[in-house]
Amino acid sequence: MMIYRILAALLEYPDQNLVDNLGEILQALDDSLDVSVDERETVRAFIADWMLEDATERQAAYVQTFDMTPEHSLHLTHHLFGDDKNRGPALIDLSEYYKGYGVEVAGNELPDYLPLMLEFAGSQLDETGAQVFFSDAVKVLGVLGSNLEKAGSPYAPLVRLIENRGRLSCLTA
Repeated sequence: MMIYRILAALLEYPDQNLVDNLGEILQALDDSLDVSVDERETVRAFIADWMLEDATERQAAYVQTFDMTPEHSLHLTHHLFGDDKNRGPALIDLSEYYKGYGVEVAGNELPDYLPLMLEFAGSQLDETGAQVFFSDAVKVLGVLGSNLEKAGSPYAPLVRLIENRGRLSCLTA
């Protein structure tokens, strides 16, 4: 499911590699059968606006948005637990879930990092499985989306897209 992998890429730090691969990302978006017209327009609008900024502005905005503002953290359990000790078991549970699919979280990234979760969903789960996976995070995604909207962040529509896909599972359950 390419939409999750596309969103994972767009929610990562906007380095030159991402810029160099935008053509492939747009082609994958156009070729993807699991993307609605509204979702496609949301992603295309984000990329179009994003490309109006120069690389330094994009990177500074990303750091200010996600690294300097705790309310915008892409680490989803942060929104539930902050730095509380109860966050640890949630991270362990998520790591174990990944391991159940044969996926080990590499590097120094935590398993609740939204781009990592999106990459996992896009590479390991079918559409229903991905919707169920994100249905567990719908409330947190709602809070994150709202916080980003209040700040006027261009990333808000991308988070709302993920939230809406998770809600689809809640509606059909």
